[in-house]
Amino acid sequence: MKQEKFDEIISRYSFPSGRILSILEDIQKEERYLPEEAVVYVSKKIGVPLSQLYSLVTFYSFFELQPVGLHIITVCQGTACHVRGASRNLQTLEHLLGVSNGETTSDGKFSLTTADRAFTLNIARCFGACSMAPVIRIDGRIYGYNTPEKLPILLTRYGWRSK
Repeated sequence: MKQEKFDEIISRYSFPSGRILSILEDIQKEERYLPEEAVVYVSKKIGVPLSQLYSLVTFYSFFELQPVGLHIITVCQGTACHVRGASRNLQTLEHLLGVSNGETTSDGKFSLTTADRAFTLNIARCFGACSMAPVIRIDGRIYGYNTPEKLPILLTRYGWRSK
């Protein structure tokens, strides 16, 4: 993203230093993460110390400082999900997508994140959907009662194709 785009985002707000989170969120929506150059530029442009911006982006878990996939897959590893097969689901997703936890597919579509940046795969402690265990969240939507056999079908809804 170029500085002109950063300027356009900053100009949306009449009091930019009071809307830091909104500005950073808008940049992240455009880029799917917060590039270092964006954080540095915003710091200089609105006169907020870089250390303060980094304190914010590292405090809030919704900010991504590394590129993530177009589709974010999170596997619940809470107790109910764990005892009902979440680990097998995670292993299956790693195999299907060709990535490990925290990586992104190469097409940028999925995170756990595959090299193509198509998918990003993560784990979480609990979604609070224990009655549907084991659960997986894709782009904020919860899917329950998952098995390794169901996962390829689920992924095709998001554009995944078997290799």
